[in-house]
Amino acid sequence: MASQTLNYAYATLITRSSYLAGVVLLAHSLKRHKSRYPLVVLYTPNLPKNAVKALELEGRHSNIVPIEVEPLLPGNGQQTYLIAARFADTWTKLRVFSKPLHKYDKVCYLDADMMIFNQNMDVVFDAARLPNDMSLAGCQICCCNLENDAWAPADWTPENCPYANLKHPESLTRSTPVPKRGSGGKETYTGLNGGMFVFKPSKALWDEMLENFDNNDHLGDMKFPDQDFLREFFEDRWVSMPWRFNALKTWRYWHQNIWHDTSVVCLHYIVDKPWASRVADDGTAGYKGNDGETHKWWWAEYERWVMTRREEGEMELLEIVSKHVIRPREQGDGSSSDEDMKDIGVKVQAMAGNKRRQGTISEAMTPLTDMSEQ
Repeated sequence: MASQTLNYAYATLITRSSYLAGVVLLAHSLKRHKSRYPLVVLYTPNLPKNAVKALELEGRHSNIVPIEVEPLLPGNGQQTYLIAARFADTWTKLRVFSKPLHKYDKVCYLDADMMIFNQNMDVVFDAARLPNDMSLAGCQICCCNLENDAWAPADWTPENCPYANLKHPESLTRSTPVPKRGSGGKETYTGLNGGMFVFKPSKALWDEMLENFDNNDHLGDMKFPDQDFLREFFEDRWVSMPWRFNALKTWRYWHQNIWHDTSVVCLHYIVDKPWASRVADDGTAGYKGNDGETHKWWWAEYERWVMTRREEGEMELLEIVSKHVIRPREQGDGSSSDEDMKDIGVKVQAMAGNKRRQGTISEAMTPLTDMSEQ
């Protein structure tokens, strides 16, 4: 049973309007599954005003608490070598540990490309068995790399995946332990997926993190910025959680040893986002065409949301959000004409390739600060 403590919260981050539909539907799905806790939505000053307005309008129904925060960037002119352009602004995710959230006893961070299914997500707060006030609970990475992405490390193979030896139904409550440094455990088992994590906010934790961040001279070498930083910062003090709280959509066909559709609590739409491309007539969707079923789930929830908000007369909200959801006439090859949407569409994995982005991290952020209101 979920804790009765009322001073918990979920949190997410949005820095560009192409993720607006994801945030709104995340909030909606939390509420629809009867979550008792607010969703704190951190947003940066460059987020278009109409997107902020949409968050405020949806907040009437889905318990959204919008909070503006400044972008967080490494200093010292460090270069960035990112897998995808959309990762350039994810350092700001670390703001979830900062002062505005210190009033909560426990926070569950969720990426903006997640959605809740099947049951109340609030059970995550009890499932996160934090060893102490300076620790973190989350899900491990999947390192199967069945699509043979060139950027993946050599040890990313199915036999090294922390989910390979788990089975249903035990995997609903059990996970592979994270090995301590020097214990001889597999290095891949220490990989943290930064899409969902639970922690206890405090000034002490934030001060330690910020000092580490400001004095870290290899941030530019991290391919998955916030995720790699969190893994390093919480080394030997983070614990693993069951897969169902951060269920990657690819696991439906990669990890049939643990996956059951009805067992998913929080679905993570990694790589291309469902609102950036329609499911094809033949039922295929996603980068490799294998994600038709899980993308259908998102679209079904979106249509439910549209119908509900229309009945409530929220026409302004519907108009704003619909501008950042792919329209049928744009279907074509599954991509959008909007440049920002292309960063989250079906071609995003191909666009990432294995190229090293040149220039400083602050230069990589230029598209954010120059975005005009849409």
